[in-house]
Amino acid sequence: MTSTSVREAREALIRTHFESETAQDFDVTLATMSHPRYEIVPTGEVFDGPEEVMAYYHRSREAFPDQRHDNVRLRHADDAVIAEFDLLGTHLGELYGIPPTGRAFRCPMVAFFLFDGPEGDRIICERVYFDIATIATQLGIIPGPIGTGPVGAGS
Repeated sequence: MTSTSVREAREALIRTHFESETAQDFDVTLATMSHPRYEIVPTGEVFDGPEEVMAYYHRSREAFPDQRHDNVRLRHADDAVIAEFDLLGTHLGELYGIPPTGRAFRCPMVAFFLFDGPEGDRIICERVYFDIATIATQLGIIPGPIGTGPVGAGS
C-alpha cells in the first residue's frame, strides 16, 4: 500500500499539473512528469516525449484557449492517481480541420495519472477517458440526441 506521505505528495503534484495546464505554463506541467506521455483513449492518439506532448498542449489550446478543469476529485491506487473532473472550454480555433464554432463545452472526464511503482514521485503517463460525442454535440459539430434535453434534465 502506498504511504500517506507518497499519496499527499502525488496529490499536490497532480494539482500542480492541473493548475499549470490551465495557466498554460507548460514547462511546469512537463516538470510533473518523469517521461511526458499522454494517451487520449477516445481518439486513439498517443503523445510520447516532451516535443509531442508540447505540440499537443499548443494544438489543444489554440482550439480551446480557455480550457480548464472543474470539480476535480482524486482517488489513489498503488501506482496511480485517478482524477474525475469536468473539462471546459470554448472552441475558438481550428481543430482537426474543424473551424471554430465559438461554442463552449463541459465534459466529464477520467484521467489515470500513472507512476513508476508504489513509490514513484512523478507521472509517467496521463491516460484520459471521455465521451467525444458529448463535446462534439455541445460544439454543434454533430447533432444532439433526440428528445427534450440532456439525460436527467427532467421534463
